[in-house]
Amino acid sequence: MDVSGGSGHPRPDNDESAGPHAGSPPPDPGHSEPTAADTPGEQPAEQSRSTEDDTAGQSPTVSKDTGGPADPSGAAPREQLPAEDVAARDGAGEGTGKDTPHEPAPQPPAPGHHGHARAEAHTGGSPGRPPRRRPEPGGGLLMGRPFGVPVYVAPSWFLVAALITWVFGGQLDRVLPELGAARYLVSLFFAVAFYASVLVHELAHTVAALRFELPVRRIQLQFFGGVSEIEKEAETPGREFVLAFVGPLLSLVLAGVFYLALLPVEPGTVPGVLLAGLMISNLIVAAFNLLPGLPLDGGRMLRAVVWKITGKPMSGTVAAAWVGRALAVSVLIGLPWLTRSGALGSEAVDNVGMDTVMDALLAAILAAIIWTGAGNSLRMARLREHLPELRARALTRRAVPVPPDTPLSEALRRANASGARALVVVDTEGRPVSLVREAAIVGVPEHRRPWVPVSGLAQDLTDGMRVSAELSGEELLDALRAAPATEYLVVEETGEIYGVLSAADVERAFVKAMARPS
Repeated sequence: MDVSGGSGHPRPDNDESAGPHAGSPPPDPGHSEPTAADTPGEQPAEQSRSTEDDTAGQSPTVSKDTGGPADPSGAAPREQLPAEDVAARDGAGEGTGKDTPHEPAPQPPAPGHHGHARAEAHTGGSPGRPPRRRPEPGGGLLMGRPFGVPVYVAPSWFLVAALITWVFGGQLDRVLPELGAARYLVSLFFAVAFYASVLVHELAHTVAALRFELPVRRIQLQFFGGVSEIEKEAETPGREFVLAFVGPLLSLVLAGVFYLALLPVEPGTVPGVLLAGLMISNLIVAAFNLLPGLPLDGGRMLRAVVWKITGKPMSGTVAAAWVGRALAVSVLIGLPWLTRSGALGSEAVDNVGMDTVMDALLAAILAAIIWTGAGNSLRMARLREHLPELRARALTRRAVPVPPDTPLSEALRRANASGARALVVVDTEGRPVSLVREAAIVGVPEHRRPWVPVSGLAQDLTDGMRVSAELSGEELLDALRAAPATEYLVVEETGEIYGVLSAADVERAFVKAMARPS
């Protein structure tokens, strides 16, 4: 299922002529460290954690509001230090970010249906150094790496395999009663063979994505199908159409192969029943995925068509997502009715029995998956549309360099005098060695600040804490997630200090961008 779409439009820059700025990074996924939301010494705003969908590639969580000279919204600048005044004001008015959204994780696909969970594609690192290796995605039992892409079997698959074994075993008992208990072994083989067909479906998407130079994070077989996590969007509607169509096409090819294999086989035998079941199941997979609504493959094909006609990826996503929601309602209402009326080849029933309840439950699950996937596609489209608005240069706070033995009170005085909102500790040759943590400044009483050196409140710079001022959008978020911290040193391509980037500023700008209508 495709949970992404759309493209972004650049946002007007802040006034960058005033000089470098400064800020702080997304918090560690497993640890949240408070940071000040504004000038050094100001009361820190509570931050959320960054999360990734292993499913979902995934986006950082973000806290509310932006402020200060680097506010990308263009709001009036806040006053500079002294920090205690700003802290008192912010404590009464700033949001805490407790209810901020997470990037939606990929939803389980419908039966035999694949999903494309867009994850970020880049990793961060310091200038002149190779990017850090992205950790293994995980997500279940690793089965292999075809074409270099890891294939995982999620724990939920075993539940579905058991359900298929039980249901198909009951059908075998009516067709081949002589099998006895061995029918469940045959049913288990069918369940494995069916999901092998789903894997071929997913590999078709994977090969097409790799052919278009789109990185694939992983393939996961899970409840109700499989998911191909492609980390980038197709660049053209034509490629998007091909990328979506190859999956159902391979399922149709498999159905044809099983049909040809079935011709010389006697119908009433175990091989005949297995081949017939696999042929029919692949036909169902192909037909279901060709339905024209997100998150199904047919929905992505519809999105590509609308994208081609309008020239706007977002328009294609909106159209295909709403068709997907209409499809979800149709499945919820229509599937039980068709089954009950006998339109699907079963005998009509006049009473509400266990089969009717199971049909209604299946329809509800499918409808929920389709509806949720369509909604996720809309949210991801909005995310990708607004991601280019996040630019390191626009969000960076102006910083003032200070020697390590500088008293905190003197450093804050220099920052106020120069209009800076961050402190960078430099060595005797002017090279940055650490960043003064805003949260640490808040904890120092005003009467002690003349006696506390800034070096005691600073965090040593690591490779990942140096980011380029040219980063924006997904590349910026990837760089921050690769090395979780609260502040980052922003540098020019020449290595010159541009300022300090705060994770809290990035998070608030992210929420603000997502709150605006597309």
